[in-house]
Amino acid sequence: MQTKRFIVRNDGFVCLHCGHHVPPAKAGCRNHCTQCLYSVHLDVYPGDRAAACGGLMEPVAIEYNSRKGYQIVHKCKSCGMTTKNVAALEDEIEPDSLFTVLAIMNDAAH
Repeated sequence: MQTKRFIVRNDGFVCLHCGHHVPPAKAGCRNHCTQCLYSVHLDVYPGDRAAACGGLMEPVAIEYNSRKGYQIVHKCKSCGMTTKNVAALEDEIEPDSLFTVLAIMNDAAH
């Protein structure tokens, strides 16, 4: 039986959707592109790299959680799995694009 365990992974990467070179986050773990907000379906539990899918995770919505703040809702374009990831709007190295966050919120409202 696998238990939910957060494995810290904060590596830089090149976005498979837009090609942006994404640096590691100043605090926390970066798992999505700071520009287009896309991610890749790599984990079953955060950081475990145990998912066999590998599909692109499209940012489909932005939600607000009173404890975690703004969260990006990702949906895998290959298998349909959805996940939520905290938006890094105040990261000191490279914050998530506020323009992209607002555009997703605007699209979801219409």
